[in-house]
Amino acid sequence: MAHDHSHTAHTVEPENLNRAFIVGITLNFLFVLIEAVTGFAIHSLSLLSDAGHNLADVAMLALSLLAYRLLRVRSNEQYTYGYSRTSILVALFNSAVLLVSIGAIAYEAIHRFFAPEPLPGGTIAIVAGIGIVINSATALMFTHGKNKDVNVKSAYIHLLSDAFVSLGLVIGGIAIYYTGWYWLDPALGLGIAVTILFSAWGLLRESLRLSLDAVPENISIEDLRSTARTIAGVKDLHHIHVWTISTAENAMTAHLVLAQETTTAQEQKIKNELKHELLEKSIHHVTLESERENENCETEEH
Repeated sequence: MAHDHSHTAHTVEPENLNRAFIVGITLNFLFVLIEAVTGFAIHSLSLLSDAGHNLADVAMLALSLLAYRLLRVRSNEQYTYGYSRTSILVALFNSAVLLVSIGAIAYEAIHRFFAPEPLPGGTIAIVAGIGIVINSATALMFTHGKNKDVNVKSAYIHLLSDAFVSLGLVIGGIAIYYTGWYWLDPALGLGIAVTILFSAWGLLRESLRLSLDAVPENISIEDLRSTARTIAGVKDLHHIHVWTISTAENAMTAHLVLAQETTTAQEQKIKNELKHELLEKSIHHVTLESERENENCETEEH
């Protein structure tokens, strides 16, 4: 049996992402204050809804930063993988919070839709314009890390969707200013709820899969088996179990079936070669139990 924990999966510069989280939290919290104060002052549901949405994102970024830092805490005898799984739990929590916020926004939007209030559309457009700048700038900070960590990806998606929501508010504010269609304000609030739903649902689905130790979407069991069979001396790979340790690391256990004549030295060489191939397929921690092709595996395949 061979167990490899030597590879570190975090290829994105820690300091850059750490800085991105801190800047994102600071700028978005300041924008929440601007939106909330303005929203209360002019009684704009669209601004207040977006402020609540952005506040949820601030909390999400803070929790993501915590998870990102815990990801780098060394393992110990009680937590042999460290605290890596917190990143998955945070992504799941974030999606649940967003789904709850949708209900609150939708309820108030429907209520106000039938009793719209006069609003200064120009003010809504100006405040939302600030949001476009802040959310777009902070989203760009997570561009390089979004494909390597679902937690970073969730931050990127939230911030980018916020920028599009702000764009919608700018257009709506301008329309209100020129037309006096005050019902657009609760309609925009309802639109924000729908936007959140689309982004939150995908995140919930992915984080639930990871929480249930499902095979990551970018990994195919059959592909892993085929890769093993291309190595000289390997007859089969079965009892394959692949799961996520964190949002950036994957692990695998399997039974490696070798040719009967394989020597101990050849066996170790085969295992090292297979681990290298698996690393290229984003599997960072590998445990292999080897057996010869004429041996009967007593463990049932699951």
